[in-house]
Amino acid sequence: MDDDDADYMDGGEDEDYNFDYSDDGDGDDAASADVENQYYTAKSKKEDDPEGALQAFKAIVSAEEEKGDWGFKALKQSTKLLFLRLNRPREALQTYTQLLTYTKSAVTRNYSEKTINGILDYVGGGGNTSGKGKKKASSASVDVTVLQEFYEVTRTALEEAKNDRLSLKTNLKLAKLWLDRKEYGRLTRTLKDLYASTKTQGSDGTEADQSRGTQLLEIYALEIQMYNETKNVKKLKEIYNATNEVRSAIPHPRIMGVIKECGGKMWMGERQWSRASEDFFESFRNYDEAGSAQRIQVLKYLVLANMLMGSEVNPFDSQETKPYKNDPQIKAMTDLVDAYQRREVHEAEKILRDNRSTIMDDPFIRSYIGELLRSLRTQYLIDLLKPYTRLELSFLAKQVNVEINEVEDLLVGLILEGKVEGRIDQVGMRLELDKHNPIEKRRYAALENWSSALDNLHGAVVTKSANALGGGVSGPRMMNSMGVNDSIMNMMIGGGDVQMSVA
Repeated sequence: MDDDDADYMDGGEDEDYNFDYSDDGDGDDAASADVENQYYTAKSKKEDDPEGALQAFKAIVSAEEEKGDWGFKALKQSTKLLFLRLNRPREALQTYTQLLTYTKSAVTRNYSEKTINGILDYVGGGGNTSGKGKKKASSASVDVTVLQEFYEVTRTALEEAKNDRLSLKTNLKLAKLWLDRKEYGRLTRTLKDLYASTKTQGSDGTEADQSRGTQLLEIYALEIQMYNETKNVKKLKEIYNATNEVRSAIPHPRIMGVIKECGGKMWMGERQWSRASEDFFESFRNYDEAGSAQRIQVLKYLVLANMLMGSEVNPFDSQETKPYKNDPQIKAMTDLVDAYQRREVHEAEKILRDNRSTIMDDPFIRSYIGELLRSLRTQYLIDLLKPYTRLELSFLAKQVNVEINEVEDLLVGLILEGKVEGRIDQVGMRLELDKHNPIEKRRYAALENWSSALDNLHGAVVTKSANALGGGVSGPRMMNSMGVNDSIMNMMIGGGDVQMSVA
């Protein structure tokens, strides 16, 4: 069955068919059969003789005494031929404008909506392949003014038909078109119109609130992508927080996948790896539910966030991600996780070199690989230092496959964070580690505290002694008044030897 016929049959559910069994309809049936034959003959020429097919479709429209479904179908095929096959978008716009006049009475509302949605999909770049899989013209090569006119004539026709629901969908498709073409100025104006349309809707019940909330999330999803692409973090965070305020909505899983993906990237930029991991997982789950291919890319982001947060939990242990563990696009990331958890820095570097197309070609992942390798090298160094008391920096640099100045930076960070106790001899270019055992450390700390206390006491005694002697007070009497015992007094004035030992 032809795809147009299937759409038409699906769209005719609401139509009331009244059958008239009179002999007077025989002539009309014959004429209808003749038009039907003309239509399918014209359609059979689409691949081999598109110009001939186009003329045949025009003949069907011209022969109509009043607008009907065969004329509507002919205009639909003409628009598709002109835009996708013959690359004449201006003429396609003319046939599409003529087609819109049929939507008022010639065909059912459902069928007309499906047709309009289908045409706007390939005009906007969402359907640029033919039924046989051959690549056809894309909206990227079409003048932006022509593309905008397609949406403008659609919006005008829908406003006349008072079809607010489809009018909103048309504006959403237009906003998506501007986003794909990076026309951010036009996108901002379209988003403003979309927000205005949601404000004019009244809140007259739970169902209306849900509809408005769903529409808001669709608009937010477009806007948050714009701010993500333009690196406007402040605005991105505002929209992200606004999405969390929407309580009554039933959005498509793909919409939530987009929002959570952008949220995860936002948290990554703020180095909040744990929150990024949570959002990427939610994004993956929603994309998976929607059947979107973007789930694979987001799963890579989830793995990256998990490694950066230092999690020992394998992200592929969950029920949702486990089926993708051996996916060819994901296999490199699973190997990277295994290398990271075993602290195999050399193996991780090899995986990154051998899988550039699946890992390093993504700009977002590439921007964090340096930080991931730094974290892995840091862990590798900590394990490497354990049996030694002194190491040459050149040896460490060779072990982690970096320059000496880079390994020095890594060691400085570890020392400042208290993960390594030691010092760097920059003259000898070596690391000297403090290997005292805990008991010795406590003993030396106690001695140091005792020495400091005695120094403070000595200073106080000397000061008080000078003041007291000036005022006629004897030394022993003054010291007794300070609470100094006889043994310490004897030690200080040389009256006897005091032996001290540290157990």
